[in-house]
Amino acid sequence: RREPLALINLKKKNEETGEEELASRLDHCKAKATRHIFLIRHSQYNLDGRADKDRTLTPLGREQAELTGRRLASLGLKFDQIIHSSMTRATETTEIISKYLPGVKKISTDLLREGAPIEPDPPVSHWKPDAVQYYEDGARIEAAFRNFIHRADAKQEEDSYEIFVCHANVIRYIVCRALQFPPEGWLRMSLNNGSITHLVIRPNGRVALRTLGDTGFMPPDKITRT
Repeated sequence: RREPLALINLKKKNEETGEEELASRLDHCKAKATRHIFLIRHSQYNLDGRADKDRTLTPLGREQAELTGRRLASLGLKFDQIIHSSMTRATETTEIISKYLPGVKKISTDLLREGAPIEPDPPVSHWKPDAVQYYEDGARIEAAFRNFIHRADAKQEEDSYEIFVCHANVIRYIVCRALQFPPEGWLRMSLNNGSITHLVIRPNGRVALRTLGDTGFMPPDKITRT
C-alpha cells in the first residue's frame, strides 16, 4: 500500500480540476529517496547452548563480527540505524559491529528472530520442523518483511542506509519476497556467518540485489556457515 494511487481516495477527486488535481496529489505521495538495506547474518555462535541466552558468539564469531564492522565502516556511508533481532547471537554481533559505526542508533525487535518462514520446496531431509512452526514463525517473518522492506516514505528527502542484523532463514526469505521470487525456494541459498546482503529499493518500488551473502572481506580461514 505504498503505490501512490493506493494512498489517494479517488472518490474525493474534485470534479472541476479533474486530472490536474489528481496529478498533484499523486506527486505529493510519490517517494523521492532510495533505501539501501544491508542484511547482516549474525556471526558463528555456540551451538551447544540449550537456551538462547547460552548461544553466545564463539571467539571466531567475535572475530567475524569485527571484520564485518570494519567492512561496513570502510564503505564510507552514513548509516541511519541498526535494527537487530533480539536473539543473543544477533544482539552480540550488533554490539561489536556498532563499535565501528559510532552514533548510529540500535533498535531491537522480536520480528527478526530466527524461525521457519515457509515450507521449503523441494523439501530437505536434514531439517523438518513441526508444521505448526511454519504457521507461527511464518506469520512473524512475513510481518517483518512487510514492516521493514518497502519503498521510502514520501516525506523522506535523502537516500537512507539501514543495517538489519538477523538470521539466515529470515534473510533468505526476505530476499525471495523482495525480488518477487517464489518464497518456497528460500532454502536453496546459503549464507556465511557475518555476511552482507545488500538490497536497493528505488522510489518507484523496484528492488535490486547488489550483493548476496558477501564475505569476500574475510580471510578464508575465518569463513563459516554454522
